[in-house]
Amino acid sequence: MTNRYETVFILTPVLSEDQTKETVKKFMAFLKNGGAKITHEENWGLKKLAYPIQKKSTGFYYLVEYEAEPEFIGPLETEFIREERIMRFLTVKMDKDHLAFAEGRRDKSKKTANA
Repeated sequence: MTNRYETVFILTPVLSEDQTKETVKKFMAFLKNGGAKITHEENWGLKKLAYPIQKKSTGFYYLVEYEAEPEFIGPLETEFIREERIMRFLTVKMDKDHLAFAEGRRDKSKKTANA
């Protein structure tokens, strides 16, 4: 039985654009190879952090929503911990209210992009 998950991860700001894309591709490939079905992804870009992490005050944020088996989350998070380019990550299981909120957020961002 698969569940819907949302993972946000923060990449260190000292990376070049190519290094950032390479790291994101690595994790997308890890998800796909692990049997996860990616439903949505967003690059939030460089953002100011609420508090310094590893003496850095900014980071590249990336969000990915996917369907996966619950057993897959452990190995995925282990991979995030091993990657030195990742400063922080958070994985959340999405319930029906969370799914509705995420859909609304996407619809809102599409309207502002088209305006």
